[in-house]
Amino acid sequence: MNTTSISIIIPTLNGGRRFGSLLASLRAQTVVPEELLVVDSGSDDGTPDLAGQYGATVLTVPPREFDHGGTRTMAARRASGDFLLFMTQDAVPVDSHALENLMEPFGDPRVAAVYGRQLPFPDATCFARHLRLFNYPEKPACRCWEDRHRFGFRTAFISNSFAAYRKETLAAVGFFEEGLLFGEDTFTVAKLLRSGYCVFYAATAKVWHSHNYSTWQEFRRYFDIGVVHARHRELLRDFGTPAGEGRKYVFSELSFLMREKNFLRLPAGLWRNSMKFLAYNLGKRYTALPPRLAALCSMNRRWWSGPAGKGA
Repeated sequence: MNTTSISIIIPTLNGGRRFGSLLASLRAQTVVPEELLVVDSGSDDGTPDLAGQYGATVLTVPPREFDHGGTRTMAARRASGDFLLFMTQDAVPVDSHALENLMEPFGDPRVAAVYGRQLPFPDATCFARHLRLFNYPEKPACRCWEDRHRFGFRTAFISNSFAAYRKETLAAVGFFEEGLLFGEDTFTVAKLLRSGYCVFYAATAKVWHSHNYSTWQEFRRYFDIGVVHARHRELLRDFGTPAGEGRKYVFSELSFLMREKNFLRLPAGLWRNSMKFLAYNLGKRYTALPPRLAALCSMNRRWWSGPAGKGA
């Protein structure tokens, strides 16, 4: 594999301090990509200028035209690399081998997409730390279409916060779907799996990435997941429901808090998980809600006033 033919694509909006750390870390990698594309959607904190100082090509999109799938597809079509590595502005490589380790599984021609391990930032709350440890374990894994009966909904799991794709294969499935409220990366991996390719979790390719979401922010995120699952039932048809993973998560979090002797957080954990369960099921029934209420419950309120949301 020619590791010089890599393009990194990063959407930005007021990247802040962590974006600067990300750019500095990319420069120190053992595998240096030949192209860095930054797609900015209205920053007013100097993010585009900072990206330019690190040699990035900066593309701009109006804030109201930003689309998780469509904007990434636009940048992917523009990119020159044979491999496209997507990151978010707040994901910072842990060491200088992160990109090298992420690209290594592409030695297997069946592998069309690889995502790395996300570790919690030092300031992460106990809930944010557990979420990252649950979703990104120490053991690597390769998942293909035939594994869906074993892994269920997790078969199609990936995160564009730190994930790479073969450009040719990504183009063959139409890159990323436009107009989605959430989860453009999962939809694309589902297409790749149906086409006979595999997704690899590279546990040795590590970035710092976590969010200290409030209960309300988590409610809105899980509402959006419920909406997406209601609108795109083919995901549940092909990979099963996420109910089993949800139960595992709740018990895992309780065990995690007890191991850390964080007993005072147990009631908060039960409350947060109850609200996530409520939000997900409310999202699956979003058509019964007034449009303004649905938008209020969503993390991506702008979507509801756009073409896709208005037709929801």
